[in-house]
Amino acid sequence: MSDNQAPERVGVLGGGRMGAGIAHGFVLAGSSVTVVERDAEAAEAARGRVLDSIEKSLARGFAGDSAELESRLQVSANYDDFAQAQLVVEAVPELWDLKVESLRKVEAVIDSEAWLASNTSSISVSDLAQQLQRPERFLGLHFFNPVPASTLIEVVIGAQSAAETAQIARGWVQALGKTAVVVNDAPGFASSRLGVAIALEAMRMVEEGVASAEDIDNAMVLGYKHPTGPLKTTDIVGLDVRLGIAEYLHERLGERFAPPQILKDKVAAGELGRKSGRGFYDW
Repeated sequence: MSDNQAPERVGVLGGGRMGAGIAHGFVLAGSSVTVVERDAEAAEAARGRVLDSIEKSLARGFAGDSAELESRLQVSANYDDFAQAQLVVEAVPELWDLKVESLRKVEAVIDSEAWLASNTSSISVSDLAQQLQRPERFLGLHFFNPVPASTLIEVVIGAQSAAETAQIARGWVQALGKTAVVVNDAPGFASSRLGVAIALEAMRMVEEGVASAEDIDNAMVLGYKHPTGPLKTTDIVGLDVRLGIAEYLHERLGERFAPPQILKDKVAAGELGRKSGRGFYDW
């Protein structure tokens, strides 16, 4: 595998919206991709998500053959199917215990020279690495939602990551047609820390009656050229996801990341954003 080339064989653990997007990207970059899910039904659902995403790329003009691209995708409910992967990206929900358990299971079946990455958006890569047998082969690859349309991947280097990790990861990112930003492990990295800080302040402004969600978002879109305002972005990401990240950053970085009551109340009421039909907006 040379610089700026995707691994020949890639594994993705978790085939939800993020995992399917990651698998889609590597298939289009020329990799053979195995997606592992919790059971056969979930695996088939993941296949559908990836293939639908591939068809949309072809419809937008991506030069490729549908059957050939589909042949590069395998779905499974068996961790052993990661055995030949040169890189496995974990994309399970943002829960410490689940991530540790999942990463350990992957590490137990992959080659000692394979790379293991987490798509975590906030959990310490160094802390996760300490739970593994080969921390030097571990890193963060933080993809952004929706993965096919996003042009950014945050490469997170842990305290024990091998010296060549950043260079190799930059090559993968370039092969995916995206841009890498490389950060050393810190709570929230760069993107989540800044994005959540803005979103939490926007929520406080709604809570205090400063302005409506729409007007706050328009201020950032029109005044600062953000493609989407912080509150609509929160709806897209999921209020429950944003709350979990805020609670983690609050614990690690202090009161400036304390989640506003409006966020806690909306999550408690099941107003999770786009996926539930209502958040700061009605969907």
